Amino acid sequence: MSQQLPGRDVVLNAAETGAVEAAAATTHRGPHTDVAVDLTQFEALIAADQRIEPRDVMPEAYRRSLVRQIAQHAHSEIIGMQPEGAWISRAPSLRRKAILMAKVQDEAGHGLYLYSAAETLGVSRDDLLDQLHEGRQRYSSIFNYPTLTWADMGAIGWLVDGAAIMNQVPLCRCSYGPYARAVIRVCKEESFHQRQGFEILWTLARGTDAQRAMAQDAVDRWWWPALMMFGPPDDESTHSAQSMAWGIKRFSNDELRQRFVDITVPQAQRIGLTLPDADLALDEESGHWRFGEIDWSEFERVLRGDGPCNATRVAHRRAAHEDGAWVREAAAAYAAKQRVQEPAA
Repeated sequence: MSQQLPGRDVVLNAAETGAVEAAAATTHRGPHTDVAVDLTQFEALIAADQRIEPRDVMPEAYRRSLVRQIAQHAHSEIIGMQPEGAWISRAPSLRRKAILMAKVQDEAGHGLYLYSAAETLGVSRDDLLDQLHEGRQRYSSIFNYPTLTWADMGAIGWLVDGAAIMNQVPLCRCSYGPYARAVIRVCKEESFHQRQGFEILWTLARGTDAQRAMAQDAVDRWWWPALMMFGPPDDESTHSAQSMAWGIKRFSNDELRQRFVDITVPQAQRIGLTLPDADLALDEESGHWRFGEIDWSEFERVLRGDGPCNATRVAHRRAAHEDGAWVREAAAAYAAKQRVQEPAA
């Protein structure tokens, strides 16, 4: 039997007294300040694979790294509503429309979970959205590609959400508690998204010649961008090594990408569609599927803002935010009125 990790209380008791005092000293301002603090408690929790919570002392670099990652994740969820939302009115049946509406609604909810997690780090949701709208924060480059046919709904669900699940399941064990708990909820719903995409492609692959061709075309267009979702190769990744040392990430970009390929190839064979990679081959010795070289110049180009839909996606998000200002103002006014009317405790 493996040795049980010490409980959180044990770790805290073992930490230096100075770390606990530093945490208490910063409580009135929150723990996320630039003052010099003893990080013994933080290091002990990380070493014991325990969770860091909002009131715990943490390095400023750890906090900034989390803000960057959680904000990008949240932005990706709400931007990701656009490619599929455009097909709600064009779904081929009421059943498909209801499923797609539920999925797009889920993405909005995921964004809310994640913005709430980011706020525990001392940043405001409004500031994060302003940075998104001004191009100062990123979202997943996968959403800068157009959805040309109904089959794209299947390819996004199967490949894009499948890659997202591969990325996010390890984040359920992220060292930062609020992020880990938010991702647990996200992953429960993403599994439904991946399944509905698989079913769309399964159905089209057994339809007419035109439907099968449409499904194959969608897979051809989305396969390589899906592989890029895991980020650049490990030796070119700016943040991966430190994120893994802190327990924010559990596996490297290349490890997750290989796992995704190994799982997806048999699924493609089952559906009856071909993945667009002439170099795809099973390595009998390792059991892994070897795949061709990814065009990282395309990844970098889209990341810089020169993808097919970059400008459209951000402009639409900015317009939606501005159009919804009156709703936010009305909700804030109602909440303020309710607080005034509540009897004193």
